[in-house]
Amino acid sequence: MTVTATRRPALTSRALAQMIDISAVQAFHTEADIRTLAEIAAAHGFIAAHALPHFAPLLRSLLPRRGPTLVGGLVGFPSGGHATSIKVAEARRLVQDGADELDMMINVGRLKSGDVAYVQDEVGAVVEVVAPKPLKVILEIAYLTDDEIKQACEIAVIVGAAFVKTGTGWTQGGASVERVRLITGFVKGAVGVKASGGIRSLDTIAAMVGLGVTRFGVNTKAAVDLVRQCAALPGETLPIPADL
Repeated sequence: MTVTATRRPALTSRALAQMIDISAVQAFHTEADIRTLAEIAAAHGFIAAHALPHFAPLLRSLLPRRGPTLVGGLVGFPSGGHATSIKVAEARRLVQDGADELDMMINVGRLKSGDVAYVQDEVGAVVEVVAPKPLKVILEIAYLTDDEIKQACEIAVIVGAAFVKTGTGWTQGGASVERVRLITGFVKGAVGVKASGGIRSLDTIAAMVGLGVTRFGVNTKAAVDLVRQCAALPGETLPIPADL
């Protein structure tokens, strides 16, 4: 699957919301939290909402299939250390439960051990079982060297993933403009890039969109604040710089 980043001279608040995924994926999140998540996602037009797998049917019931917000599913989250057969079974069940797209954590330990074939076979197996639903491959770049990030990006392109995603947002450091530049340089538009972790400013959003990022994973409160800040800008649009 080829994803071509769309260059925009500016983003409206609505267009920005359609680039942001929000979530309630902590162990302590309750049914009430998932209902609130769905309400916020629908009210602000966020592109996707994510919950832990056991809440996927509930989230699906709360968000219309042809509405502005997709139901996201999480595979092997957050460690990525599950056996491949478990990830495949989890992905298949999430599709059955109504997920529109899935974010899968790679096996970082296998990648860092140099077992690229294992990682490629695993990601490819999940891509196959969820097709034609898109799969985002979570890299968790805080744990990876530049060379390992390149290997992971190459795997995502080879097996036909829809996106690479910088991380779960649960590690220190988050997504930096510098490492996003590295990733977009590696994938060269062959797959989409989702930046996640520590994104809290419109300046960061603008810089990353200028580099080719087309999706963001943002804390729900911060996501609402960013959309409101965008709407308050002159002309109600966020200027996007040319490639940096």
